[in-house]
Amino acid sequence: MCGLAGFIGPAAPYEVLARQGERMAGAIRHRGPDDGGVWVDASAGMCLAHRRLAIVDLSPAGHQPMRSNSGRFMLAFNGEVYNHLELREELDSESPAIAWRGHSDTETLLAAFEHWGLLGTLERSVGMFAIALWDCQTRSLHLARDRFGEKPLYYGWVGRGAQASFVFGSELKALRQHPAFDNPVQREALALYLRFTYVPAPYAIDKDLYKLEPGCLLTITGPIPAAPADALRAPATHGSIALSRWWSLADAVRRGAADPLPDGPDTIEALKAAMVRSVRLQSIADVPLGAFLSGGVDSSTVVALMQAQSSRPVKTFTIGFDEARYDESPHALAVSRHLHTEHHALRVTADDARAVIPLLPAMYDEPFADSSQIPTHLVSRAARQHVTVALSGDAGDELFGGYNRYFWAQRIWNRLAWMPYGVRRMLGTAVQAVPPAAWDAINQPVNWLLPAGRGISLLGDKAHKLASRLRDVRSADDLYRSLVSESSRPSDLLQSVAGRSVREPSSLLDAPMPQALNDGGPLRMMYLDTLTYLPDDILCKVDRAAMAVSLETRIPLLDHRIAELAWRLPLRMKIREGVGKWALRQVLYEHVPRELIERPKAGFGIPIGQWLRGPLRPWAESLLDAQRLGAEGYFDPVPVRQCWDRHLSGRGDHTAALWSVLMFQAWLEQRR
Repeated sequence: MCGLAGFIGPAAPYEVLARQGERMAGAIRHRGPDDGGVWVDASAGMCLAHRRLAIVDLSPAGHQPMRSNSGRFMLAFNGEVYNHLELREELDSESPAIAWRGHSDTETLLAAFEHWGLLGTLERSVGMFAIALWDCQTRSLHLARDRFGEKPLYYGWVGRGAQASFVFGSELKALRQHPAFDNPVQREALALYLRFTYVPAPYAIDKDLYKLEPGCLLTITGPIPAAPADALRAPATHGSIALSRWWSLADAVRRGAADPLPDGPDTIEALKAAMVRSVRLQSIADVPLGAFLSGGVDSSTVVALMQAQSSRPVKTFTIGFDEARYDESPHALAVSRHLHTEHHALRVTADDARAVIPLLPAMYDEPFADSSQIPTHLVSRAARQHVTVALSGDAGDELFGGYNRYFWAQRIWNRLAWMPYGVRRMLGTAVQAVPPAAWDAINQPVNWLLPAGRGISLLGDKAHKLASRLRDVRSADDLYRSLVSESSRPSDLLQSVAGRSVREPSSLLDAPMPQALNDGGPLRMMYLDTLTYLPDDILCKVDRAAMAVSLETRIPLLDHRIAELAWRLPLRMKIREGVGKWALRQVLYEHVPRELIERPKAGFGIPIGQWLRGPLRPWAESLLDAQRLGAEGYFDPVPVRQCWDRHLSGRGDHTAALWSVLMFQAWLEQRR
């Protein structure tokens, strides 16, 4: 795991360009504290910079940027190619004259680029990666990102006129270190952020800067054109820039629908074999390795397969909270004891968690308001004291049907569709009239009566969120969009510009879906979550929280062969009798008794809403001051203060909306 940065700009002396590159890479030193390097082509105004976290081949032979044997390519690479030893064997059989200098996957990639070309190498690679490749022969730049967006990659334009430069890097803080950077806040991206609580790809919070979407390749073959008027969406061309998609989730869905697997034990065995292979590949490292363990289905499955293939106890990590409602550490401990792992459980106080909040703006670089970012960072920090690499169970929900909305959203819509829109509004108002705590109290005896794993946790919060959406939905797709939107009308919270409301641009939720999903409500939601929420929230959260402490995280379920197999499974093997991740559970229950696993699904949360009424109130009051909001010019103070007052009075739980505003305000304060 590493960090990269670079730019193409006006020609300048080598020393000038090198200093600029060093400054950009220095901003992301936390991603690679072990080594750093800069490479410059002064005549082209080109610079590649790199920070290295040594995981495979700890020797100087893994230094980056790295040149290919022929001298044609220079590479700055962030990530891991798990099957690179297999690729080496294939390369040696086809081109036995390769003189290897070390055993890093970076060197393997360069040899593969020379032998199979860029696209051929990407298609053969199993892993997570962001790549910046300079072709010295054609003087062209290639930027590529892995299939699901595990590793981040930003790009864009800074400066004006003759001083304009094209910049790229693993985090925005690197791009902001370019001396020409003076990009203002992109207000349209801010509107999207308020809707989703994260800035969705391809947008970034800074104007003229963008995220390269997962599975995409950007190539520059000539003079840098001026910044486009809006975000580029693959496939697209813009002057000398070509943006294409080298891997497509939509294509994987189409292939899966055309070649489905039967519902039966042979399919479970195929899934198990794919997972065993992925865990084995991702357990290869030249540094200490462990895993996160929450005691849920996904992390328990990963740890069980790790332990089954290890001759020593696997190091596992979890954190526990004093608030029992948010504490999953007893479940993790029970699974750990059954699997005989070397378990490390860190007890976290509310003060420990709150101490992370001032670190978040710099950690995430742009506003990011998934409050589980806090415990994710804490468990990463705990793990880093013992290991350099940690495997995670992320992506099981999106691929195998784990989120509660997959079970009940379509059912609810089917029951509500006959109801006139006005009646739905009245129903939503009635539901919200009952406080969340009262809903939880009503639900508790119901959960006791239901079979294990069938109950619903935090019903009150979920009921209020659903009720607030009923007034805006007119179809099942509208209901999904509403469920993943924190604000259905984000422009209402923003100050107008020149008398006009801020325009909310389209997102990937508006893109056409594969025809194979026309009839499947839950499958449509899984597809959209994998396309949007997974890379821009879950994977972003884990990457920044872990890399802030120089911890590499790996996600075995995102081996693309597992994902493609998942799209061949019938829906009944994902959601069965109201229980999600059925197929994953069958693999897990070969190693862990179901009674240790089956319980209502809960998120990785903390009581932010309570803290805002208590110890965080002075901090929040300062950031939400009406005069301050008005002077800064982004938020309309009236609706923001109304929301704050309702939350403080207990007349509603507006935690998510307020956390979104507060995270922007904290980020804005840090950015100055």
